[in-house]
Amino acid sequence: MIDFQTRARAIELVIFDVDGVMTDGSLYLGDDGQEYKAFNARDGHGMTMLRQAGIAMAVITGRCSEVVRIRMESLRVEYVYQGQRDKGPAYAALRAACGLEHDQIAYVGDDVVDVPVMRQVGLAVAVADAHPLVKAHCHWQTCLPGGRGAVREVCEGLLAAQGKLDALLNGYVARLDE
Repeated sequence: MIDFQTRARAIELVIFDVDGVMTDGSLYLGDDGQEYKAFNARDGHGMTMLRQAGIAMAVITGRCSEVVRIRMESLRVEYVYQGQRDKGPAYAALRAACGLEHDQIAYVGDDVVDVPVMRQVGLAVAVADAHPLVKAHCHWQTCLPGGRGAVREVCEGLLAAQGKLDALLNGYVARLDE
């Protein structure tokens, strides 16, 4: 079996689910019907480091939400597919748009709707609190739960496997020394 490090070295695109991965899965609804979600700032910085390292990012999510559009825009995530109950067509379109092979793509999920895409990609990741079926079909599982650092863990794991993490982190330390 191919290990995480080997799979991670080939990754050029990371696809994230939103609810349960980038958030803890809670949906907050106001009296006016407005939907609210809480995103982890450290997860967001992990995504920023991925972008700085030249790794593309995408989101495929089953729900449609203005807050997701705003958050992904702020993180400069180029590919955002919302309202995708069946994530397969969005994955196929994304793969074609990027011109990548399955083994160059990672997918991070938490629920059963993620499994069909996870079975196609080169690196399937389940967050710590994912559904058991998702865990059964992943190549790697985070220690942290969705919305609580799992995304950052994935980002740093990929960057470390590709030999890019130390340079990024050392860049922050170097700024302190100036």
